[in-house]
Amino acid sequence: MQLRPGLHRIGNDLVACYLVVTDDGITLVDAGIPGQWKDLLAELEAIGRSVGDIRGVVLTHGDTDHIGFAERLRREHEVPVFVHRGDAARARGEERTNPAWGRLRFGPTARFLWYSGRRGGLRPEYLHEVVEVDAGTVLDLPGSPELIAMPGHSPGSVAVHVPAVEAVFVGDALTTRHVLTGAEGPAAAPFTDDPEQALASLDRLAGLRAATWVLPGHGAPWDGGVDEAIRRVRASVTA
Repeated sequence: MQLRPGLHRIGNDLVACYLVVTDDGITLVDAGIPGQWKDLLAELEAIGRSVGDIRGVVLTHGDTDHIGFAERLRREHEVPVFVHRGDAARARGEERTNPAWGRLRFGPTARFLWYSGRRGGLRPEYLHEVVEVDAGTVLDLPGSPELIAMPGHSPGSVAVHVPAVEAVFVGDALTTRHVLTGAEGPAAAPFTDDPEQALASLDRLAGLRAATWVLPGHGAPWDGGVDEAIRRVRASVTA
């Protein structure tokens, strides 16, 4: 799905990842769940590109519904996978947490688990190797993605800012579709290690004007501006 020239979404409002497409190649931001590999191939074919054009995968964090097919890309196509060092162990499956689920509704929760289960999301393939990076780094990848520290959902959560496509990819720093309740619109994401810290981390995105698109790992793409998205997240928490 093309959002704008050079910016494509793979997946849907339940689980999504993104392509930054340039003449020099492609950067993949997150890798969804394993079964979305077919969606990746279909999107690449639709735009006349191939897996060989992918220069790197940048993970917003190391949770299983974001590492998806990253190891397959690394193993079969030698695509490097970049992750903040705070989440490297999580991406390798060496470190796991069990955050509270919080409130939920049966229908939306069942739909999320069914979709994930049907596409291998409950049988993750962890990374054997990652390239550990720090926040503040501008990666030498198509689009020159910059990493912004967003601790809270996980210790090494980052936002990935790509001014070339006017986008900031936020992973689970916020959501626009709560997968456990079905609520839509910018809000705090579930399965967060430290909700208070995650909320404070949103200040790091405030005033990020070269980002028309706020792109979460779960939910519809948001094009209403970064500051408005943050305001709505805070309002949802207060409510």
